[in-house]
Amino acid sequence: MRVEAFSSGRPDRDNEDFAIWGDDVAVLLDGAGMPDALHPPCVHGVSWFARTLGTALCSAAVASETLQDALALAIARTADLHRGTCAVDDVLSPSATVAALRVRRDAVDWLVLGDCTLLVERGHLVEAISDDRLASVAQEHRAAMNAAPPGSDERRELHSLLVQAERALRNRPGGYWVAAADPRAANAALSGRYPREDVTRIALLTDGAARLTDTFAQTDWEGCLGILESEGPESLIRRVREAELADAALTRWPRSKPHDDATAVYIRP
Repeated sequence: MRVEAFSSGRPDRDNEDFAIWGDDVAVLLDGAGMPDALHPPCVHGVSWFARTLGTALCSAAVASETLQDALALAIARTADLHRGTCAVDDVLSPSATVAALRVRRDAVDWLVLGDCTLLVERGHLVEAISDDRLASVAQEHRAAMNAAPPGSDERRELHSLLVQAERALRNRPGGYWVAAADPRAANAALSGRYPREDVTRIALLTDGAARLTDTFAQTDWEGCLGILESEGPESLIRRVREAELADAALTRWPRSKPHDDATAVYIRP
């Protein structure tokens, strides 16, 4: 595979995205951040969790029969690493959304868990795959937060309430699924396989990078691949930052935070 990647965090905290790849596997994770008012029961933090889980998944994907099997194994191994010191089963414990790709001689396997986006070009068709179940929960809390003035104490409090309402529905039927401490979440991932000869270009995007299309509408998914091909991942993220700065008040494009960690991985299998 030919792989290009770029990641940009926020200046006031650690980057909670993580990307890793090898000869035939690529993995992207978006760690679930936490409002400052909440105190997660883990001494390691979200960045550590995303990095540790992503590294374990990349390793497990090489020999596992399916990417779901690899993700389940990586979740279990990561949970075991800090189960003795952290309350890994608490709903406020670290979690991450995931996009993974494995290229074999005749096939391209993919997996998406949570709101990372996988772009696949096959011939002249670009397909965008993302798991939007999180967006369907706690909608009243999200609407209340979006209505509050940006940067206000009210908005910060409502953001904390939104996260608590979302986490109460994490990894349970009727809620949404992400990689946390329960390996069974891997069974809820979206997954599939394409003939390798059909696939020409692929991109893995965290939701912070996908904002360029699904929030800011600055281009379509085909346009995203075009930017990645002609200008590279850093240019795509720069365009995201420009759009964020142009709407610092969050009025044109309502969203939970002005800036988000943003990572793009571009692949030619």
